[in-house]
Amino acid sequence: EAVTMVCVKVIGDHNAITMAGSHGHFELNVFKPLLHHNSIHSINIMSDASRNFAKYCIRGLKADKKRIKKHLDNSLMLVTALAPHIGYDNASKIAKNALKNNTTLKQEALKTGLIKEKEYEKIVDPKKMIYPA
Repeated sequence: EAVTMVCVKVIGDHNAITMAGSHGHFELNVFKPLLHHNSIHSINIMSDASRNFAKYCIRGLKADKKRIKKHLDNSLMLVTALAPHIGYDNASKIAKNALKNNTTLKQEALKTGLIKEKEYEKIVDPKKMIYPA
């Protein structure tokens, strides 16, 4: 919440800076004190908020790798890797069945017989999906 409040304040400062900047005439801008003050203020509160967020919220966090793997393995988005190999309609049916039956994509894909387990493992690799083709 504190970081969100800082973000709202920085957005407000940004709007004031934008409006003040638009009121300059012939390279003279009587709003320069506002421009400088709001810019420096935003930088200061963002750096303070970032430092405190890191110190009190981020430091010491550890990823629950088992839970991440479980969520990744059960993610329906993995079906996009199957579509080019078994067709969009078949991939869509597999995803719908996995959701309806509370099963994994792998279980539903193997159940259809359209793909073998080794082929599924080769095609549906999340590591391959996080980088450009």
